[in-house]
Amino acid sequence: MTPSTRTVILVGVFYAVVGVVFAWPENHVRVWRLAAWLVSAAAYATHIGYELFRTRAAPGRAALRVASAVALGAFGLALSATVHSFLVASTGQHRRLVLLALVVWPIMTGLPALLVAIVAGEVLARLPWTARTEPPTDVRPQPKL
Repeated sequence: MTPSTRTVILVGVFYAVVGVVFAWPENHVRVWRLAAWLVSAAAYATHIGYELFRTRAAPGRAALRVASAVALGAFGLALSATVHSFLVASTGQHRRLVLLALVVWPIMTGLPALLVAIVAGEVLARLPWTARTEPPTDVRPQPKL
C-alpha cells in the first residue's frame, strides 16, 4: 500500500469518526454539529496542503486524493447509520433510505470536495512562494538575456 493510499484511508476514517463521535452528545446539538464541520474543514484544508506541499502532487492528483478521503468518510458515516438502523426500531422505508445513503453520500460529498480541491490546488500551485524547484514539464525555459 502506497503512502498516499494510507493517507486517504486515514483521513477518510478520521472524517467518519468525527461524524459519529460528534453526533453522540444530546445537548447543544447545533454546537456539536458546527464543531464537526469545523474539525472536518480543518482536516480537509490540511489534507490539501499535505498533498500539495509535502507529497508535491500535481493539483489534479491531490484533489482526487482529497476527494477520495471525503467520499470514504461519507461512506463510513453512511455505514454507521446503516448499522444503527438495524440496531434500533426503524421502518423498512427508513432502512432502504439508509442503504441508499451508502451510494448517495459519497457521491454527494466527493464531487464538491473534488471541485473545491481542484480550484484550491490550482490557486495554491500558482502562488510565488510555492514554486517548485524544477520547472514544470509543459513550460519552455525562458532564454537568458
